[in-house]
Amino acid sequence: MKEYLKKYGVRMGIVVAASAFLILVGAAARNGIGFVQNLTGIVAAPMQKVLSSTVNWFNSIYGYLYEYDALMAENESLRMQLAEAQQSAREGIEASEENVRLREALELRQKHTDYVMESAKVVLWSSSNWSSSFTISKGRSSGIELGDPVVTEYGALVGQVTELGENWATVSTLIDVDMSVGAYVGSSGSSGMVVGEYALMMDKTAKLTFLADGAQIFVGDEVLTSGSGGAFPAGLVIGTISNVQTEAGGQIEYGIVTPQCELDSLVQVFIIKDFEVVE
Repeated sequence: MKEYLKKYGVRMGIVVAASAFLILVGAAARNGIGFVQNLTGIVAAPMQKVLSSTVNWFNSIYGYLYEYDALMAENESLRMQLAEAQQSAREGIEASEENVRLREALELRQKHTDYVMESAKVVLWSSSNWSSSFTISKGRSSGIELGDPVVTEYGALVGQVTELGENWATVSTLIDVDMSVGAYVGSSGSSGMVVGEYALMMDKTAKLTFLADGAQIFVGDEVLTSGSGGAFPAGLVIGTISNVQTEAGGQIEYGIVTPQCELDSLVQVFIIKDFEVVE
């Protein structure tokens, strides 16, 4: 059989192909369709399907890309709207907070009619590890002078103007190593000095020292400015005594003072440009 196929296989293939061709022609003739037309239809039909599928694919891809671009544009627009809304909200909050501070400062002025005050924004904190100071947005052109006391809207002592420019000034806080403020303890009336020390400055505190012999101080006592020397008005709140300690000899007592104002959260301060000195 194998030998027969080898010998006559080609001839049989030709015969089968010819027979199929004749059948195809006959069928086309019976249906009134020409052979060439039928052949063209046979070849074109799959091509039309492929072309139609390709066109549909390109249409779907175009539609996807168009929708993607539209979504990206919409997303970008929404992000911009959100950013603007957030900025407006921040500005509204800042304005509201500033209004509260100004109202409190107005009440402070009403309580102390001798105060001449100027508000200023905190611009920049010093990066030095050896001082506690910051720059404010006003200076000599606003009537500010060296040595002017600086307070919060509630009348808590912040510090003192130690450097001055035309439209800026540097404020050294009450915990700065070079600061010293005449003070007294509210409960007992004991007088002393609040001074800055490096180790305490790192802990955001200051030292109440130079107390009179026999003076008694306790944790929780309020410390106020005494007004001695005329650098600060009397009665400004400095802070509270958070710890009581003794010197190395064990005889001289001193207090650790935690400031009333939260230095790290300051955004606006008030400079007392003039006040009545009480003798």
